[in-house]
Amino acid sequence: MSAPISNVRPDPDTVLVDIVDYVLDYPIGSTLALETARHCLIDTLGCGLEALSYPACTKLLGPIVPGTSFRLDPVQAAFNIGAMIRWLDFNDTWLAAEWGHPSDNLGGILATADWLSHTTIANGKKPLRMKDVLIADDQGARNSRLYRARKLVQQGGPQPRAAGQAGLHRGGRPDARPLARRTDQRGIVGIRRRASAAHLSPRAEHRLALIARTGEMGYPSVLTAKTWGFYDVLFKGNAFQFQRP
Repeated sequence: MSAPISNVRPDPDTVLVDIVDYVLDYPIGSTLALETARHCLIDTLGCGLEALSYPACTKLLGPIVPGTSFRLDPVQAAFNIGAMIRWLDFNDTWLAAEWGHPSDNLGGILATADWLSHTTIANGKKPLRMKDVLIADDQGARNSRLYRARKLVQQGGPQPRAAGQAGLHRGGRPDARPLARRTDQRGIVGIRRRASAAHLSPRAEHRLALIARTGEMGYPSVLTAKTWGFYDVLFKGNAFQFQRP
């Protein structure tokens, strides 16, 4: 009796491989790109520091349960930084078919860079440079722009936010996959709305980047799988079309 569905794992979808190759191998040599990322970082730090003036924000910061007030694991640190960045909703805005905030990537990127640097120093190696942080932010922003330009955000589609963090890890080529799904924020008010980007940082970025480092198999045909793949479910079987490689 033959099975209607093959259990043979296909090769990873080309689009996912292209994103991974870009993050791990493509050199960012543009002075303008790095300068733009620097402005984004400065804006982000200013928004985060201002948010510390609001008790409604600061009461959410720190460990999930009491233990230490001074050192957080990188996943919880990403939430803390992400909440500070987005709390006042004044952080940078990139406007197009769908608006976005490149600095939303920095909650996870800064936590990742800090943790990786402490780890490498403990092993007698050099820490990351701020240029590495700026490159990761630029990569995350570019992938987010690709995502929004294709209007995937309106379809609840896969978010490639974790690209910047995966580039920082570089502990081995992570399995290509979309790393998060967007929870629509429109019409939501209160703490959960303000902390929405912070929730994405630890859950969709650092946690899954760490999982990728373990060699977890991932979902190679998440876009092209018949019936249940992203293309069939939301795009009537049509593949993504891009303006440039």
